Amino acid sequence: MIFIEFSELTLPNGLHVIMSPDRSAPVIAVDVWYHVGSKNEEPSRTGFAHLFEHMMFQGSANVKKAEHMKYVEEAGGVFNGSTSHDRTNYYEALPSNRLELALWLESDRMSSLDISRRNLDNQRDVVKEERRFRVDNKPYGSAWEKIFALAYREHPYKWPVVGYLEHLDAATVNEARSFFRKYYLPNNAVLAISGDFIPSEAMKLVEKYFGDIPPGVVGRSDRVAEEPLSSQAREVVYDNVALPAIYMAFRVPPMISDDSNALNLAAEILSKGKSSRLYRKLVYEKRIAQSVGAFQLDLEDPGLFVVNAVVSAGNKLEDMEREIRNEIRLLAERGPRESELEKTRNQFSSDWVRQLTKALGRADNLAQFHTLYGNAGMINRYLDRLLHVSGRQVRDVTREYLDTDNSAVVYYYPRENRARKR
Repeated sequence: MIFIEFSELTLPNGLHVIMSPDRSAPVIAVDVWYHVGSKNEEPSRTGFAHLFEHMMFQGSANVKKAEHMKYVEEAGGVFNGSTSHDRTNYYEALPSNRLELALWLESDRMSSLDISRRNLDNQRDVVKEERRFRVDNKPYGSAWEKIFALAYREHPYKWPVVGYLEHLDAATVNEARSFFRKYYLPNNAVLAISGDFIPSEAMKLVEKYFGDIPPGVVGRSDRVAEEPLSSQAREVVYDNVALPAIYMAFRVPPMISDDSNALNLAAEILSKGKSSRLYRKLVYEKRIAQSVGAFQLDLEDPGLFVVNAVVSAGNKLEDMEREIRNEIRLLAERGPRESELEKTRNQFSSDWVRQLTKALGRADNLAQFHTLYGNAGMINRYLDRLLHVSGRQVRDVTREYLDTDNSAVVYYYPRENRARKR
């Protein structure tokens, strides 16, 4: 088992710094996580967190528009950012002698992002086009939007991370600047550095570039108490799809819960690989599905356990849903076989080791565990907790959470089916 050595401290301005040196390869990863995601948005201004994932590359006081990308690529590195319901992050992976470049770039946009009318209009159009491509005009593209809206009635998880077009259209420069001042603060951020570096030298650079950035008052939304799903929620969608499909979601505990670990194993047992229960039953034996998958969507607040499948031509979604629920029922009644547990544990171990052998994987997990779990040290306990999940625990969480009354279901049909139905 890999043990990740790291140290952490917090600057006077609140920036939490995590450093994990590894001299095995001359590479460095710098990963900045801001504790802001789509759940922190106003209900009338959805999409702001994702919009800023794009805005953060539009220039700052000392870095002109598009120069961030240019500097990193010319140094032989890669960069990107991502947004979720709970957080937004930005990273650079570079040759280790370019650590100072990455820290300068991240500090400059944290302290002086150029939020102008021109940049807002430009990136608003980019995000709107991304939404059209990934959601509005993609087969089954609206599935996650539909399933979240059914599964959450009050919690801000109910709206999509990418946001709604009308909210992006209505956004003003002052609103964008206000969002930045509320969340893009050193005391709302984690800076993780992993790879080939000397911590004392890296810390001097961190203090040089981030130490003078003033803290602020972090905008915090009130935690929304979401009532349990007491009855099944359903929706039928007719869309530009070739074959019918089902998306089924169950409300589950937050990612920090021990039950979340057992549910992750349940998802793997049900759908990981061609020997998994759902794949073997629906695709091989019954031949009623072209594809099937299940996964645990770990979130800071109560998350979702999702099962989705595309039906084979000539078969019915009702039959496929019945078979899926039957496999879930069998797992809830009998629990997993020891061979299934062993296979799943081996897969988790392999995936985890693969992540942590890369500088960016270490930095990303350290930042995640501090931001969302409140404890970076979880990086050295996470796998062990998964490996010690018992068959009884898998059985019990399947029984407790993957219940019919705790589910939201979306059926997708080709548009022409609606016309025939009429």
